[in-house]
Amino acid sequence: MSTFYEEVGGTEFFEELVSGFYAVVAVDPILSPMYPDKDWHAAAERLQMFLEQYWGGPSTYSEMRGHPRLRMRHNQFFIDPKAKEAWLNAMARALDSVEISREHRAELWNYLELAANSLVNQE
Repeated sequence: MSTFYEEVGGTEFFEELVSGFYAVVAVDPILSPMYPDKDWHAAAERLQMFLEQYWGGPSTYSEMRGHPRLRMRHNQFFIDPKAKEAWLNAMARALDSVEISREHRAELWNYLELAANSLVNQE
């Protein structure tokens, strides 16, 4: 039985997705300021490792960073509904730039929406 990670193309797929995502984030007026040190490479690496692990790939994220604790790790950021929508927009644009089946895209998008909604910490 194969994993979602394998079915979408493994590391190569997640590299492309995360690269496309951060290309949008870097110029987004709401999201870009959340990265004051502009360390896009490290942020991209963390997101890629997290997504790969979540979807059945290597457990590198947990080995390097421990439990994901998404809400706790994002609590320091001001995440209101506008920030959530900007994040989802960036991810949608990234998804548009990669090859993925309709079924896999729907499954991934459902998760991304749930995760984004759970991280809103301001009205």
